[in-house]
Amino acid sequence: MLKRWLKEPLVHFMAIGFAIFAAYALLNRNAPDAQTTIIVSPAKIEQLVTLFGRTWQRPPTPGELKGVIDDYVKEEIYVRDALALGLDKDDDAIRRRLRTKIEFLYDAESEALQPTDEALNAYLKTNAARYTTEPVIAFQQIVLRPDVRGEKIDADAAAMLATLRGPGAPDASTLGDSIMLPFSMPPSSKTAIGRMFGPEFADAIETAPQGAWTGPVVSPYGLHLVRITHVERGRAQTLKDVRAAIVRDWMNDQRKRIGDERLAQLLERYKVVIEAPVSSGTSAP
Repeated sequence: MLKRWLKEPLVHFMAIGFAIFAAYALLNRNAPDAQTTIIVSPAKIEQLVTLFGRTWQRPPTPGELKGVIDDYVKEEIYVRDALALGLDKDDDAIRRRLRTKIEFLYDAESEALQPTDEALNAYLKTNAARYTTEPVIAFQQIVLRPDVRGEKIDADAAAMLATLRGPGAPDASTLGDSIMLPFSMPPSSKTAIGRMFGPEFADAIETAPQGAWTGPVVSPYGLHLVRITHVERGRAQTLKDVRAAIVRDWMNDQRKRIGDERLAQLLERYKVVIEAPVSSGTSAP
């Protein structure tokens, strides 16, 4: 019976656990008092009260405050024991949290920066394309479907376009094949048109002449004969138009710049060796 128990994995696990805690106790038997003293300062109590108030929208009662402090002491004890046992090592969640905290510290440097109008105007000039309004286009369309026209679709489109451009042109809304698309498309942004008909279609009609039938323009629906009825060209915006967006983007760029500079400084203190796994068949970059 004893031999069978000794072979149980659970027994092995418990034995290893007892050994770890025994070693920890021996190594820390003569630890300085600082390692065994937990000070709950007035500032910490104020922080705990503030956190309680944010959660429950009221201050804690004396009994609740005692419970909050007791829970903090319990957490501090567990954290110290976990660190002493090295349980923080190779823990992805802890590593991500530490990285986030150090990035927050570095971000504070960029948050203190206040851009001048001169800096914002220079940023806007450098990144003008990002702050140019989109073209807005309204158009009429006649759609010829390939499943209806077959191989004659190109010839039919050319003939229909000639008819529309000639004298005595028929009512355009009566032409084309039946399809669940409106004859007249309301003013829409180029992006919205691209989502519906494809980016190549949007590019083609952006440069099409206004007021005349043109085409054919290809889309997933077939061939389109198009007449532009309204167009608002994209325009560069001023700092007054997009000041909030410029400030936000400028701050983000400064945050990235400062972060990159800080990382470069830190990298100088380290030697980085990247070793590719032998089985991967690739060399380290």
